[in-house]
Amino acid sequence: MSSQPVQGLPILPGSTFRDPTKTSFHRSQTLGYKNGFAFKQTPTVGIGGTRLYVNQLSQAELDELANKRPTLTYGQPKQAPPSDFIPAHVAFDKKVLKFDGYFQEDVPISTEEHFRIRQVGIYYYLEDDSMSVMEPIVENSGIPQGKLIKRQRLPKNDCGDHYHWKDLNRGINITIYGKTFRIVDCDAFTEVLRFYAIWDDTVNMFGENRCFIIHYYLADDTVEVREVHERNNGRDPFPVLIKRQRLPKRIVENKGTFPSCVLEISDQEVLEWFTAKDFAVGKSTTLLGRSFFIYNCDEFTRQYYQDKFGITDFQPVDIKKQPPEEIKQVIPPYNGYGFLEDSLQNCFSLVPQPPRKNIIRMLENDRKVLRYAVRLESPRPEDEKRQFVLSYCLATDMISIYEPPVRNSGIIGGKYLGKTRVPKPGSSTENPVYYEPSDFVVGAMVEVFGHRFIIVDVDEYVMNYIEENLESFPAAVVESMRNHFAPRRAAKEALKKIPSHESYTQELDALIEQIQEHMRRHNYLPDSNMHAAFLELDKNGTGLLNKGEFCALCDHFKVPIDDPIFQQLIELCSHGEDQIKYPSFLKAFQCQLP
Repeated sequence: MSSQPVQGLPILPGSTFRDPTKTSFHRSQTLGYKNGFAFKQTPTVGIGGTRLYVNQLSQAELDELANKRPTLTYGQPKQAPPSDFIPAHVAFDKKVLKFDGYFQEDVPISTEEHFRIRQVGIYYYLEDDSMSVMEPIVENSGIPQGKLIKRQRLPKNDCGDHYHWKDLNRGINITIYGKTFRIVDCDAFTEVLRFYAIWDDTVNMFGENRCFIIHYYLADDTVEVREVHERNNGRDPFPVLIKRQRLPKRIVENKGTFPSCVLEISDQEVLEWFTAKDFAVGKSTTLLGRSFFIYNCDEFTRQYYQDKFGITDFQPVDIKKQPPEEIKQVIPPYNGYGFLEDSLQNCFSLVPQPPRKNIIRMLENDRKVLRYAVRLESPRPEDEKRQFVLSYCLATDMISIYEPPVRNSGIIGGKYLGKTRVPKPGSSTENPVYYEPSDFVVGAMVEVFGHRFIIVDVDEYVMNYIEENLESFPAAVVESMRNHFAPRRAAKEALKKIPSHESYTQELDALIEQIQEHMRRHNYLPDSNMHAAFLELDKNGTGLLNKGEFCALCDHFKVPIDDPIFQQLIELCSHGEDQIKYPSFLKAFQCQLP
C-alpha cells in the first residue's frame, strides 16, 4: 500500500491510503544531554520515520543558492558560513551566579533584641534571568528557614522591569518584594578581577587626580569602572563612571568624513576587545578615551594572574604625592599701631579675628585694680613735683597712668596713658614680656614707652591682694611691702587707743567718708610716709601736735588743707586753740582706694 494519493483523485477522505507500517509521526529530538551537559544534535529521521540525509542542504542554504547571481569574470566571492545559533538555555545551562548577603528583621515583641541579622544566598540563573533567595538552615533556630523566595523573575520597579545580573554587585542594597537585602560577597564564579587605578586629569583646567576601581568580570569579559568617593570632596555621589559593558581596545579606522560621533560602535567595527591580559599593575590603560594608571589590585586578582598567566610581579605603586615643602611664614615687623596681638591677627587671615581672651580670669578679677603712686624721673626741674597714679588692671594685665590736676602748676593733668599692655625693656616684638604685679615694689623703676617712673607709694589694697596670693609673688617683694606698711599699721593701732564719744565718732566717720570720696574723684593718692612723719614729730606719743607743725607737715605732703572740707576736718580734730589730734585727722588717709 502506498502512502501517496492515487493520481487524478482529489485529496479527500477516502481518496488516500495510509501506509500501515508507519506508526511514529512525532518530530525528532534535536537537544540531547551527555555527562550532564546539553548539546545540539542533527535529526536522522523525519515525521513518520522517513530516513533523512545528514548532508542535505538546509532551507537557508537553499534560499542562498536561489538568490545567487553568477558573475562572468571572477565568479562569486566566497563568504564565511554563519555561526551556528546557540540558544540561551544551552549556552548558560547550569551557570548560576551566587551572591552572599543578609537582611535585617525587626523583632518588636522581644525585650532582649530589637532586630536580628539573617544571612541569605542570592542565586541568579543566567539561562532565563531568574533569581531565588535561600537561607541556610540552622538546626534548632526556631525560625522558618530554607527557600525564602522561589525561583522566578523578580520585579525591579513598578515600571515592569526585572532584575538583571548587571544590577547585582558587592556592597549594594537590592529591594525584593519590600525587603532590602545587602550584598556583601559572591562566589569564585561570580568574582571579578579588581584593580585600583587613578585618573590623572591635571592637564586640563580644574583637573585633579581621582581614584577609581576597575572591575573585570570573567564570566562575560565585561568591564566596569567605579569611582572612589572621599568625604566632603564636593562631587555628586555617582558610583559608576563606566557601566558594565564590553570595552573596545582597537576599532576600524574610518575616514575623516565618517560621522562616528553620532553612531554607536558595533561589533563589526571592533577589531579587538579588552581582555584580562590587558590589565597589569604599574601600567596605564585607556578606557573610552580616559587614561587610567593601575597602581594595585586585590588578592584574588593576584592569585588569578599567577595561575592563569604565571605573573607574580604585583608590586603596588605609591601614588601619594609628597607634601609640598612648608613655607615658613614670616611675620612683618610691628609698626607700633594698636596692640601687638591685634596687629598680629592681620598676618593670619584676610578678615582679622580678635585675639582670644581668658574669660575665666576676666570674671575672677573683674574690677580688681592695683594702684601705685609714682613720680616721673626726668632731668627737667618742672617735672620733679609731678605726681602720677599707676593703675594695673588684673583682669586684662593692662596699665594706665593718671596725673591728678594741680592748680596753678602750669601742667594740664588728666589721663597720661590709656589702658595698654606695657612690655618690659629689652623684650622683642617676637617674644614680648609684659609687666606683672610681682614687678611693682616701692622704689622700683617702671619704664613705659621710654618714660621712667619710680614707685613711691602703694595702695593698701595692693598689700591685701599680696597677702591673699602669696604664691604669686616672690618672698623679697612680700617682705619689702610688709616693711613699707609697718608704720601705717602702727598708726592704726595708735588711733584705736584714743577715746572718743559716740556722737563725735559718728560725725568724724561721716566726714572722713566724704573726704575719701572727694579724694577718689580727684585721684588723690596719699603718701604712706605721712603717718611715719606725724609719729616721728610726736616724740611724747600724746597724739597731739601744735597747729604750726601740723600745717607744715600737710604742706610737705601736698594735703589741700585750704579746701573747705579739709578745714571742716581740722576743726573737728582740734584740741584747744593751738593743738590738733592728728590720729583722728589721719583716719581720712587709711582708706582702700579703688
